[in-house]
Amino acid sequence: MFKQNLEKIGYPQLEQEVLKFWQSNKIFEKSISTRDEDKSWTFYEGPPTANGKPGIHHVMARTLKDLVCRYKTLQGYRVNRKAGWDTHGLPVEIEVEKALGIKHKSEVLDYGVEKYNQKCRESVFTYLDLWEKMTTRMGYWIDLKSAYITLDNNYIESVWWALKTLFDKGLIYKDYKIVPQDPKSETVLSSHELALGYRETKDPSVYVLFKLVNAEEHFLVWTTTPWTLISNVALAVGSDIDYVKIKTEYATMILAKERLSVIDKEYEILEEMKGKDLAGIEYEQLMEYCEVDKKAFYVIEGDFVSTADGSGIVHIAPAFGADDYEVSKKYGLPMLQPVTRGGLFTDEVTDFAGQFVKDADSGIIVKLKHEGKLYRKETILHTYPFCWRHPEVPVIYYARESWFIRTTSIADRMVELNKQINWQPPEVGSGRFGNWLEDNKDWALSRDRFWATPLPLWISEDGDVFAIGSIEEVRNGFIEENGKRISLKDLEKIDLHKPFVDKILFEKNGKIYKRTPEVIDVWFDSGAMPFAQYHYPFENKEAFEKNYFPSQFICEGIDQTRGWFYTLHAISTMLFDNVAFKNVIVNELILDKTGRKMSKSVGNTVDPFLLFDKYGADATRWYLVTNSPPWRPTLFDEEGLVEVQRKFFGTLVNTYSFFALYANIDGFNFKDALIPYEERPEIDRWIISKLNALVEEYEQLMNDYDVTKAARAVSSYTIDQLSNWYVRRSRRRFWKSEMNKEKLSAYQTLYECLETLCKLTAPFAPFISEVIYLDLNNETKREKFESVHLAEFPKATYRDKSLEEKMEVAQNVVYLTRAMRAKNNLKVRQPLKKIMVALDKSKHKALSKMKDVILEEVNIKELLILTDDSEIVNKSAKANFKSIGPKFGKKVKAVAEAIKSFTKEEISKIEKGTDIVLNIDGEDLSISKDDVEIISTEITGWVVEAEAGITVAIDAELDEALIEEGLAREFVNRIQNMRKDAGFDVTDKIIINFTSSENFVKAIKNFNQYISTETLAEKLTENSKASSGFTQEFKIGEFDCSINIEKV
Repeated sequence: MFKQNLEKIGYPQLEQEVLKFWQSNKIFEKSISTRDEDKSWTFYEGPPTANGKPGIHHVMARTLKDLVCRYKTLQGYRVNRKAGWDTHGLPVEIEVEKALGIKHKSEVLDYGVEKYNQKCRESVFTYLDLWEKMTTRMGYWIDLKSAYITLDNNYIESVWWALKTLFDKGLIYKDYKIVPQDPKSETVLSSHELALGYRETKDPSVYVLFKLVNAEEHFLVWTTTPWTLISNVALAVGSDIDYVKIKTEYATMILAKERLSVIDKEYEILEEMKGKDLAGIEYEQLMEYCEVDKKAFYVIEGDFVSTADGSGIVHIAPAFGADDYEVSKKYGLPMLQPVTRGGLFTDEVTDFAGQFVKDADSGIIVKLKHEGKLYRKETILHTYPFCWRHPEVPVIYYARESWFIRTTSIADRMVELNKQINWQPPEVGSGRFGNWLEDNKDWALSRDRFWATPLPLWISEDGDVFAIGSIEEVRNGFIEENGKRISLKDLEKIDLHKPFVDKILFEKNGKIYKRTPEVIDVWFDSGAMPFAQYHYPFENKEAFEKNYFPSQFICEGIDQTRGWFYTLHAISTMLFDNVAFKNVIVNELILDKTGRKMSKSVGNTVDPFLLFDKYGADATRWYLVTNSPPWRPTLFDEEGLVEVQRKFFGTLVNTYSFFALYANIDGFNFKDALIPYEERPEIDRWIISKLNALVEEYEQLMNDYDVTKAARAVSSYTIDQLSNWYVRRSRRRFWKSEMNKEKLSAYQTLYECLETLCKLTAPFAPFISEVIYLDLNNETKREKFESVHLAEFPKATYRDKSLEEKMEVAQNVVYLTRAMRAKNNLKVRQPLKKIMVALDKSKHKALSKMKDVILEEVNIKELLILTDDSEIVNKSAKANFKSIGPKFGKKVKAVAEAIKSFTKEEISKIEKGTDIVLNIDGEDLSISKDDVEIISTEITGWVVEAEAGITVAIDAELDEALIEEGLAREFVNRIQNMRKDAGFDVTDKIIINFTSSENFVKAIKNFNQYISTETLAEKLTENSKASSGFTQEFKIGEFDCSINIEKV
């Protein structure tokens, strides 16, 4: 017996049962072990940080990852996929500092680096149980038992191998540069980290007056960072830019001629000059806090100066701007840096000492105004980078020494290799990612922090440097304790983290080498995961190179374009001269239903566990994938999820329940021989043909990683073709007759459709597909597979495209007619007399063959097929004066009259695009389609509508016989609903007794045989009293009616 009443069990309950089945039978493990080792397919998991709670956006990404891996498993691939945990870096340190109450970096040193890092180690898996619970509960299959962890020594050793390889290639170097810095954590940010934090913000925009030495004249200078004015040492002009000296009531000023629009009052131009003529002019120090030890405060030339905004004069503060720093080296300018790495002014800036630089802006502006040095102040809205891990902390640009990776040297190769990657959507790869590669900057590798992979570089006092690339090399070093050297070869365990690693020393050629104190960018850790997760090259070398690299597929959010996607690509290019991944799906943000970003403070976040408990993981997964393509923002609306559950899952489960109900009644178990498709009824052949068309379309879409279209195609087939057309039209075959060849064909056909749909649905909704597949296969034993997820992808077999086209024509006519009936309040159960359909002659034969199907579907008695709509619609022509006016001039009136007189034939020609030649006053004039407006009016008593090349006209007039038949159909509908409400079995015979007015009774008696057949009624009587049974009162049309049904 097939299991019944699935629809009465909640989806979450079904899913819990499936989870137990998977676990006890090790289905995930078997999905790998049963696949051919030589057919390897690898997925890379981007490592999340487990010290934060998972959210709905993680469900989205993990759904996409899982469904692709499950699909590839169905195709017969052995899909390698390991979970991973990102356990280093600022995300961890921030949480630990919150717990310890640490506000500044210096407090970490006071607390103790060893204790601090131990706290970090303990913190990294704070929410590991939640992550694993979500992973399991949502059906995301990934190897959690052997997950890679970035803090493990083996992982770090592989990272060190990579860094040593890059160092030995000359790709790692140390330099003094202006770098973006997070002042909160006092550490450098790489360009890809910087890109993660850009957002719109309001900043001051000030025009400041720099007074010339020995003259009552001023340079007008614009800046959006007033705090950097304290460190000003020069002003830059463009050599060939035109400048003017102007006189205003406020001051005499010099600025670029093209920027005179910034002057808000009347002015007089006193003099014009080129920028190079201003070079060397000295001015007074603007804010006298810092002393200089070199020549400063004069005009220099800079090729970076433009007149796009500002005043055309740029203030130079070498410690806080890349262009400023480079030009300062050229001119030998001093560097004033009265700012700590934490972004606080030092004591020498007496008025603002200890203030965060951005917070000091307002005070600096007030001071400049008080001193008469402020010309104008505004506020601008612009894009500025904030720290990606401290969202409220603006980045500052700061001069300091750092270690860099020379990624600019392989930028062209990265661009070239990127062309081999299949991006979904393509525009991210060619646009956002491609542009990022082309604008490449050297990777700022080092960080002045504590909990991260240490940079494996050891330096002697005279500056000699070498890299360590393995634990074996580390053991050649030593540590000193109590004045004694202890060889690392004598230590069983070595921790590659700070502070232990900082104690390791090496002696070479009489020199002692000490490790540089920095750690590395945490993004290098995650970008190294392709090889580090397998402890390459120390273990798994052959397997990695043969099966695990590069990855066939990755998937993460759009923010990773300049994060993990970039670091994977850069490291792989530098180490292996190859791509790290071949295919990628990029998913966008999940917003609330109004388009706002989800935030705890706003209160619009979504708890995925609550969704799983309420609707099930399947419905959540399906909704997230089908609501919109992953690469477009998803506006999450719980009502949409409810709709998905009702429409798709409800339809799928109800279709299975329908099959199970009647299959059990008839004892169908698929033991009979398969009826050849060619011998099956037309509707069976059609639905199987459409099923195989779906398989072909689905496979192509999935191979192209267009997962949304693939899922939508499954949904459309299930709802529109299988349920709303095939099952509805075949319903009588299942319950009206004894088992025969036609009925057996119906069972075999519906079974095959359900079985195939389970396989196509399985990657997206792994639970319900498993339930239905097992319920089918456990009864029939048609397939040898223990689970739908161990099955093989269906092969497309029977196709009859001409039959598909025929049915599509019929369906288009039916759907248009149904819409017309609904729009004009012509109830579907009310029969109508006649329908006329006008469509292209090439489709007449198809429509003619489907005539009976159409008439039955639309409940109309007669169908007339027409070549054009001339018999349906009255058409007349009138002139389009906008077109004929310019064309025909004085003859326009005569042309308009001639157009008005067009015959049906002439109107038909015009509609088809054929010109009509008119002879007006002896001159032939050509009239085109643009010259004519066609006016259509419907035939009286008919409802007419056109869509997609089909025009349908329905005769809406009703006679007495049609009205009576409509009442009989409504009567049947009420009785069928009563049978269901009363809990009668579909095979139960009944007796019907009813009371109503004379005209209604007459209609029911006239259709007694039809009603009895449809409702399995052995007796239909009027006006006798019923002492038992089930009674209900109804309003059918204009008639009140009481109906009693009783089981025989």
